[in-house]
Parts: sequence; structure tokens; C-alpha cells
Amino acid sequence: MSARDWIEKDFYGELGVSSDASADEIKKAYRKLARELHPDANPGDSRAEARFKAVSEAYGVLSDQTKRREYDEARRLFAGGPFRPGGFGSGGSTFDFGDLFGGGGGGGMGGGAPGGAFTDLLGGLFGGGRGAGTRSTTRPRRGSDVETEVRLDFAEAVGGATVPLRLSSPATCGTCHGSGAKPGTRPRQCPTCNGIGFVTRNQGAFAFSEPCRDCRSTGRIIDDPCPECGGDGVSTRTRTLTVRIPTGVADGQRIRLAGQGEPGRNGAPAGDLFVVVHVTPHRLFGRAGDDLTLTVPVTFPELVFGTTLTVPTLNGSVALRVPAGTASGRTLRVRGRGVTRKNGHPGDLLVTLQVAVPAKLDAAARQALQAYAEATKGEDPRAELNKLL
Repeated sequence: MSARDWIEKDFYGELGVSSDASADEIKKAYRKLARELHPDANPGDSRAEARFKAVSEAYGVLSDQTKRREYDEARRLFAGGPFRPGGFGSGGSTFDFGDLFGGGGGGGMGGGAPGGAFTDLLGGLFGGGRGAGTRSTTRPRRGSDVETEVRLDFAEAVGGATVPLRLSSPATCGTCHGSGAKPGTRPRQCPTCNGIGFVTRNQGAFAFSEPCRDCRSTGRIIDDPCPECGGDGVSTRTRTLTVRIPTGVADGQRIRLAGQGEPGRNGAPAGDLFVVVHVTPHRLFGRAGDDLTLTVPVTFPELVFGTTLTVPTLNGSVALRVPAGTASGRTLRVRGRGVTRKNGHPGDLLVTLQVAVPAKLDAAARQALQAYAEATKGEDPRAELNKLL
């Protein structure tokens, strides 16, 4: 990305968020737009594909704390700060925005800024500058991380699964293998900047560093660009990955696949792929950490006299003994029937007993219940509460 892109592109606008948006707000906005604009959801729609690339580029900058800070600083200084067009100087002297990016033109800089300060600023933000702190724009740069989503049913999340993922994202060009040059040719070093990507131009008492216009600040000249990627070395392509989801993955958990993100530049390693897992709730079972939860209806006599219940698990069923005199709402533990932990040992199944109250009673049942109520009318289950009244 050239220095001009940092100033002219509104990455916040691409994602539809404010400049003070939190990292979570940026991620949420990106996920929504990525789902809507994904090439798989818009086959043959070139405008949607272009927007998808722009949104991905914006997220690549704003999701990286260091890149976002540098981008914000560049926008503050050049797009709306003292170095904006006509925004600096005295006595009618202005700073020509074209002087920074090689657009030509003539204005100078007033105000007595010390020589070389502007160069140092560019060196910090865009990798240019001069002196001991000079950094070449052609230095290796790690590829950006990529994030995608996958949905599993409850049993797959508990037991683990292998799922295929189709990704449309920037990747190393398969034709030129990242060089940007047509097969059989090679890029050559830019003679204007000697491969640094920036040139220094003297204007009176001041020296300005600006991106090299001949090589677009890449430090390389490609005489015969690759027909697939147009010289970028990167092309958007659809690839299929087989991902092993570990046992016990939780809803919202991110799984990292090292080296499966966007390709690096100039020999640097690729970024990582993060797979965000969404788990469909089960109609019977819940989850509390590594334990499964289940609510089982029981009758009042079963709690009073005790019983043995057959309760389901994700793998068959088990017998559960209910002691006599068990209270409604009590939770009993079935060991080893939960989620497998990282150490390989399973969690438990927590069974909560809940009295089922019949909506209707026949005559015999009603008579028997009235007899029970009469026999136990001397007992007050709220005696402890009444003491507080």
C-alpha cells in the first residue's frame, strides 16, 4: 500500500464505522459486510467483488493496532491537519499536497520548520526517510491475518469434527508465485530510488522524502507484468481447506491456523487464518464449561419414594438413581458423560430434577391428592420464611 493510500482512502467509511469505533465494533462491521459481499454470495457481480476487496483491505489496516495508529496519525496530519492542502504556512504560502506524493506543482512550506523534520515524519509513518532510521519499503512484510466463520451442530462441537472451508481471499499469485512478473522474466531494481521506494528532493533549504513515482514506492520495476495479478504478486482466489475442529470447542471460540492467511511480501511469512466457531444450540442439552446440563421432569412420588431414571446422553443413555426425599430442583451428577477436556478427561453430565405438574387430573387422582393434602395439612414448607414476616 502506497503512502497516498493511507491519506486518500477512508477505511472507516468502507466499514461504515466512526473513527473512534472499538475493535469489536470494527470486527462486527467487517463480518457483516464480508458475508454480504462475499463472491460466493454474489457470483459474477464485479462490483460486489471490488467492494469485498476494499472492505478486506480496510479491515486489514484497522484490525491491526499498529497499522491503525499509523493510519490515524497520517490522516490527522495530512488529510485534516496542518499539512493538508492550503492548511499550513503564513503570508499566503501553502504546502502543496502534490509535493508530498510527487504530483508536481510549486508551493513551498513556510513557518520555519527545521530541515529534515518532514522527512523523519514520513520515515516513521510510511517506512521512508533518511539517516539512521531509514527503512526500505521493500523490506519483507508479514501477510495479514484472515478471519472466517464456521457453524457446527452441538454434537460436532462436543465430539470434534473435520469441516471443509471455501475461502475467497488474497493469496500468492499461482502464475508468478508472488514476483509480479510474467513467468520467465524477473523484476529489476528501480534505478530512480535504487530499490528503496522513496526519493529525496531538495527544495530550497528543505529536503523532502516522497514515494518513488516510477516504481510506486515498491523499489522494483516490472517491465512485463504477470497477466493474472497485473504485477501485484497477489490475486484473489477461492481455495478449499480441510480444518480439524478439536473436541470441546465452545461457541465463539477462535481456532488459529498458522500460515493460512494472506501471503507475505518480499519473502516474509504468510499471516494466519482464524476460524470463528458458531455452535447451534441443542434442543435438550446445555453446556457449562466442560459439563453438559440436562433438565429431567419427574413426578412428585418419584422424588418422595426415590426411583431409578433412564436419562439420555450424547452417546446412548445411562441409569440415574434418585434417592428418596430428593427435592425438586436438585442437580445430580453423572460422571464422565460431559465434554472431553484438553487433558483428555471428560467432564460430567449435570441432571437437574424438576417436578412436572399435571395440567389436568381425573377424578381418582384428584381425590387421592385431596386426601394427601388433608393428611399433611399440619406441615408448613414455608415455616422458615414465616419467621421473617
